[in-house]
Amino acid sequence: MSGQNNNLTDADTVKDDLAEVQDLLAKHRLVEDMVRRQETPRHDLVEDLVHRQHIGELRTLFARLPTVTAAIILSALPEEDRLIAWKEIAEERVDDILELLSDDIREDLVGDAHHISTKVMVNTFDLHNGRLRQITIDRPAQLANVKPIWVDLVAPTPRVREWVGKHFGLEIPDPEDLTDLEASARFYVEDNGEIHLHSDFLLDLEEESRNVAVAFILHNDILFSVRAEELPVFRLQRLRARTKPGYVNDGTDVLLDLYAADAEYSADRLEDVYAELELVGKKVLNTKMTDEEAGNILADIARQEDLNGRIRRNVLDTRRAESFLMRGKFLSVAQLEDARQIMRDIESLDGHTSFLFGKINFLMDAVVGFININQNQRVSKLTKLGIIFMPINVLAGIGGMSEFSMMTTSIPWPISYGAFIVGMALIGWMTYVALRHTERRESRKNQETART
Repeated sequence: MSGQNNNLTDADTVKDDLAEVQDLLAKHRLVEDMVRRQETPRHDLVEDLVHRQHIGELRTLFARLPTVTAAIILSALPEEDRLIAWKEIAEERVDDILELLSDDIREDLVGDAHHISTKVMVNTFDLHNGRLRQITIDRPAQLANVKPIWVDLVAPTPRVREWVGKHFGLEIPDPEDLTDLEASARFYVEDNGEIHLHSDFLLDLEEESRNVAVAFILHNDILFSVRAEELPVFRLQRLRARTKPGYVNDGTDVLLDLYAADAEYSADRLEDVYAELELVGKKVLNTKMTDEEAGNILADIARQEDLNGRIRRNVLDTRRAESFLMRGKFLSVAQLEDARQIMRDIESLDGHTSFLFGKINFLMDAVVGFININQNQRVSKLTKLGIIFMPINVLAGIGGMSEFSMMTTSIPWPISYGAFIVGMALIGWMTYVALRHTERRESRKNQETART
């Protein structure tokens, strides 16, 4: 009975914690919406303070929750709320929580890069019961006790690169220098048999998208990877290999799976571009659009065009790396078939990126067309005003001549000039009516032509 009571107590505690998280998220959304609707001089400051208050409470709450409870709560939250909560989980707890989540939720959180680490770290991975086992290395002495198939370095300092390279007998490159390489010098084999590959991996964040250079070295059947910051593709690969037995067998398998995960990540980002352009397309198809709306839509399209271009560059780089491995005969029969499958996936992505470039160009042209229409309408209004005031200006010029004063010497000037002004107004009104009549007649003709 005591065990059942404990289980009930734990379940009630999880429910209470979930309710508290949902309450904080609801308050966050409610206050955020209220602040956005109110236009105040310090709108941005108020919104920032409200955001920090509720997010700070949410971060504190997750910090005290057990790992299992945090995973249960994340699984129970809707997708939008889950992404907000995910950002507030401490970096050191991320991998442990991810292992407890379902594959769909895990890959969604990792793939969308909502949690990126930039801290310096060295991780080694060996095979244990068919799975990758991660071992964090803090000191050189710890390397003596591991036999890794993968050594992963993120933003390593010169000292870290020195003692890692000294232990394994190779030179670890500086990740800050990877972007300076010529395209032709990114894939090569050293005289001692080391295989070097320098590839770009896509990083799509909320604020920006960019390609991050990664150096790979295959040395004595060990894969070494060096980069300046954490990438969602690498985290996703680690999680899959840690949770699925037989997923990888050696360093070359890890390398191929990283490229496969990169192609998959690029495909996911292309789906996001499709979704964004679909929303933009609905706005563009509206019959009316202001210049401000058109400017915002052009900015959205430009962002998607930039992301699509980076995806295309990324898959092109992955294709070159796969071709290098296949031509160099560095792969086994099974690995060769995996590489061919990755190449087929990349070829399918090429078609999608080309289609998206065409769609982006169409939307750009459509938005620019709306801007031109708005400008033409303004010019048309100015032209109408010019036509209306043209006879009035002519009459005003005549009224200002000395001859007019001479012709009206027998008429008191208030009466003469008053009648002159009334005549000018009448002529202007007649010109306006004539223009409206002409426009309506042309509109009817256009409609009849369209019907026929």
